[in-house]
Amino acid sequence: MKNKLIRLIYEKAFKYSEEPVFKLVSGRMSNYYFNCKTVTLNPEGMYLTGNVIFEMIRELPARGIGGLTLGADPIANAVAYTSYIKSKPIEAFVVRKTAKSHGTMQWIEGNVKAGDKVVIVDDVITTGKSTIEAIARAREAGLEIIKVIALVDRQEGGYEAVAESVKDMKAGYKLVESVITRDDVMALHRK
Repeated sequence: MKNKLIRLIYEKAFKYSEEPVFKLVSGRMSNYYFNCKTVTLNPEGMYLTGNVIFEMIRELPARGIGGLTLGADPIANAVAYTSYIKSKPIEAFVVRKTAKSHGTMQWIEGNVKAGDKVVIVDDVITTGKSTIEAIARAREAGLEIIKVIALVDRQEGGYEAVAESVKDMKAGYKLVESVITRDDVMALHRK
């Protein structure tokens, strides 16, 4: 399944140019770009993403999975759906970019509460800023982060920044992982 997911990301989400023509969120220009929403919002992409990531966390005592909206939302939803089908339900949740301006004024939406063990996900990690923000908001809400997963690691230091942000958390396994790296996709591109 992972190889199918890599191929789908290459075919639907990956753009490459010899010249750096793609402007990133950081403002930096790059010669490649990943728009993973074209995969995570695609039926086959949802199926593959949900199954691959569910298998990565199947043995963990996760109560919830989510991250900063919008990149994490379809991933968390796909994993939650898959988890239900596989008889090990995990709640999806959303970390808002700004606190709700009315009612409870909360940052986190979903059926998770302080003390719950959760997995933070993101679609693409470049600098790690949005993933680190989701981690911070989840911690502020009292959630216990037991895993952080990026669908794609651009291999530009974001993975390391995320790992640094959770270095105080103790786990008997690799706490931060990526499903696919830029190198995986570039290997297909070179073929």
